[in-house]
Amino acid sequence: MSQLLVPPFTVETARQKVRRAEDGWNSRNPEQVSLAYSPDSRWRNRDEFLEGREAIVAFLTRKWAKEHEYCLIKELFAYEGARIAVRFAYEWHDDTGQWFRSYGNENWIFDAQGLMACRMASINDLTISEKDRLFFWPQGRRPEDHASLSDLGL
Repeated sequence: MSQLLVPPFTVETARQKVRRAEDGWNSRNPEQVSLAYSPDSRWRNRDEFLEGREAIVAFLTRKWAKEHEYCLIKELFAYEGARIAVRFAYEWHDDTGQWFRSYGNENWIFDAQGLMACRMASINDLTISEKDRLFFWPQGRRPEDHASLSDLGL
């Protein structure tokens, strides 16, 4: 895990980068997650525009205070040079117990050190019932034997 993954990416290193990002976000640790981004990283997340690690930590802290039992699956969509495109879905519930599945796409640009310098995310939320959930694991890394987005038909 400690091996630094830097551009230009191969299919294998791009997949590893995506899985590491998924693992980080599933930790729900804003400070840890922020370290994968350059100090001046720029984000577009839905209708929010952020710049820098401090803003990323604040954003993720707010996010995970609202999105309970957050479980995320990311999948490589495309890559070239220092760019990776990802599709993802995550499930969570709000304070009332209403469950959601959020779907999205991200475009990532990395610096020469392998830190994400730019993240552009488009996300849509779908209200689901608890019986329609598909993602089941405790906080942390998605188990190796859990189905991927493609396997789930998402």
